[in-house]
Order: sequence, then C-alpha cells, then structure tokens
Amino acid sequence: MVRVKRGNVAIKRRKKIMKLAKGFKGAHSRLFRTANGQVMKALVYSYIGRKRRKRDFKRLWICRVNAASRAQGLTYSKLRNLMRNSSLVINVKMLAQLALFDKKAFCELITLVKN
Repeated sequence: MVRVKRGNVAIKRRKKIMKLAKGFKGAHSRLFRTANGQVMKALVYSYIGRKRRKRDFKRLWICRVNAASRAQGLTYSKLRNLMRNSSLVINVKMLAQLALFDKKAFCELITLVKN
C-alpha cells in the first residue's frame, strides 16, 4: 500500500487555527487542541455578540429617550403611545439622537405630540 503524506494539509489547518488563537492566554494560544476548542468557543461568542449588540443599543436608546422625556413630564411608554396616536413615526435611534444632541427639537417634538 502506498503511504500518503498529508503533512502540508494538516499543517495549514493547524496554522489557521493557531493564527486565530493569537492573543489568547497560556496554552490556549500555544497548544493546538486547547487552542482549537478556544477558537470554536470564541467564534460562538462572536456570533452571539453580534446579536447582543443590537439589543444593547436598543436598550441604551430607550434609556436616553426615557430620561429626556421624563424631564418634560412624560414617561417613555406614554411618549411612544402619544406618538403612535398622532401618527408621528420616528424610530427609537433617531429619538435618542434628538434627545442627546438637539434638546430643543426634542422638546418641540414633545409639545407637538401633546397637543
């Protein structure tokens, strides 16, 4: 039987994993088996993190709008309800930007919605 030498394929595969494991602590960046497990776990975490980032930003925007609207005497939920009833459609991100950078326009928006 002819022996198949597949060293270059295996080395390429291991080098790819070890390159991804750069910066990990201890054996997680030096030994292939532990590095492989750690890289797989890191890839899972990065996938989950991309989903979490959307949630975290939405929470931040809601907090900002809530704080700014409470200064005007409304809660966030009441503000969103008034906006829906007055058929004014502005997404949460834009509301947060207004609340943070253009307080005057945000106050005008609330007075417009209240009336």
